Amino acid sequence: MSAVSRAPQCSNRANRTSRPHRTRTTRVRSRAALLAAVTAVAALALSACGSGGTSGGSGDTHFITGSDGIATVKKGERKPAPDLSGKTIDGKQLDLASYKGKVVVLNVWGSWCAPCRAEAPNLVKVAKDTAGKGVQFVGINTRDTGTQPAVEFEKSFGVPYPSLYDPTGKLMLRFKKGTLNPQLIPTTIIVDRDGKIAARALQGLSEEKLRKMLDPVVAEK
Repeated sequence: MSAVSRAPQCSNRANRTSRPHRTRTTRVRSRAALLAAVTAVAALALSACGSGGTSGGSGDTHFITGSDGIATVKKGERKPAPDLSGKTIDGKQLDLASYKGKVVVLNVWGSWCAPCRAEAPNLVKVAKDTAGKGVQFVGINTRDTGTQPAVEFEKSFGVPYPSLYDPTGKLMLRFKKGTLNPQLIPTTIIVDRDGKIAARALQGLSEEKLRKMLDPVVAEK
């Protein structure tokens, strides 16, 4: 066999050995891309139901955040809470304006949210303890595709107060920019007797932290 006739055979062998190399490189890149995608999805899921974070914007809300994550606003610098009304998870009509003159504790929650389940007994206890002090708790249930899971959640924890049903987050969008972040659930907001936002926590709350937020506002004259 001549050198000319052997050359193509050598070329073919070279091609056969290079293909697996390219395939391995492609697979490594694919795995890296998949890992990056999974990491991004996991980060998004954590932001949707977590125990802390920053505000949803830099709006002029005058919040001062302490080392414990509780943000407060001086009485003279508070902004009004938005108009919140609609159907509750049990089908009744509720208007937040009807509670003016009371201190209102707004808690954004979902039955699917683990931190919401962890803080629920604390909210229930404080709600019962402060009911005679002019305090009204109101929930805002969000991202539940139906009311049944939310109703079962409230029954299992013995929740004594109503919750507005807000599956798509429309009510949360009524808050002034920077007041809350719809991505961070649970969130708790304290509204003073004049209907203005006095405190906020973008995290699940212990009983101690909830009382630390609420008690100073209740004590105001």
